[in-house]
Amino acid sequence: MAVQARERLLTTAEDLFYAEGIRAVGVERILSESGVGRASFYRHFASKDELVVAVLSGRDRRWREWLRTAVDGYGLPPADRPLAVFDALSERFARDDFRGCAFINTMIEAADRDSAAHQVAAEHKSSVTGYLDTLLADAGRADHAELAPELMLLVDGAIVTALREGNPDSAVRARRIAEALLARQPDPGDAREAVRRRLRVVTGGMR
Repeated sequence: MAVQARERLLTTAEDLFYAEGIRAVGVERILSESGVGRASFYRHFASKDELVVAVLSGRDRRWREWLRTAVDGYGLPPADRPLAVFDALSERFARDDFRGCAFINTMIEAADRDSAAHQVAAEHKSSVTGYLDTLLADAGRADHAELAPELMLLVDGAIVTALREGNPDSAVRARRIAEALLARQPDPGDAREAVRRRLRVVTGGMR
């Protein structure tokens, strides 16, 4: 029963936070919707803030697993997999329950960068950027470290635009921009300079 109560709290809180916002939903609302008692709530979570972190951590794992599964499911060769991210996003944007990015929403509501909720949301974005970097490296891109943050910028922009426009077209437009970026071949000199910069970081600037 204790595990069921915790799961009900997490599921209910995630649904409410995503639909209405973290600040707009109080503990009493979560208790009412979940059917979990106050004493049981505090056995599992010391505060609403702790619940928020637990919700975000679980959503992070599930969201990144969804993205990996979606990209893998297209069965594409490595060179085409980075663009498949935008195909997956287009499908997600078309869902009736799409309300933007829970992590961007959290960083807006929990604007304090030192807050636990903001940090979990920021770590999610870093993890997704790392996944993009892996896809690009597997695709043979020598400039993967530079391209990954650029694609992440397109991902976030597509998400926000999809929410603003109310349709999935932004993913298609972002894919076209990403395709143009990937068509740009890195200059060998730039790649060598990037290696030198990384070496300077690792060695602390020693010559």
